[in-house]
Amino acid sequence: MHMHHSEVEGPKEVPVKIILEDPHALTDTDQREWDLMAAKGEHLLEVAIEAGINIEHACGGVCACSTCHIYLEDGDDQVSEATEAEEDRVEEAPGLQINSRLSCQCEVEGDGPIVIRVPSWNRNAVKEVPH
Repeated sequence: MHMHHSEVEGPKEVPVKIILEDPHALTDTDQREWDLMAAKGEHLLEVAIEAGINIEHACGGVCACSTCHIYLEDGDDQVSEATEAEEDRVEEAPGLQINSRLSCQCEVEGDGPIVIRVPSWNRNAVKEVPH
């Protein structure tokens, strides 16, 4: 499945730091920390994919699985609140923590900063091919 990017056209002004526990598996590099910019209205999964961080998202980013599970380390008040559907799905993810979220459901709403950590067990076996 291919994730559909949002139609967000706004300026990328919101700082997002992505920390990778296993950077090589997700980026083919050894870079552990990525300092990126997001636009309000973008989902954190989109921000990562656009930067070449291949977070798994088996359902295509529609909240039908838990493969894009991340830990929201900082900025929980800067993204949309979890819906009941997301809470139901994230409970299926391994390594569940109080700050567990699905990156496909975290829409950037505030001015940041936002810090997320991608667990080492999140590996995209088949990397996205841009259309």
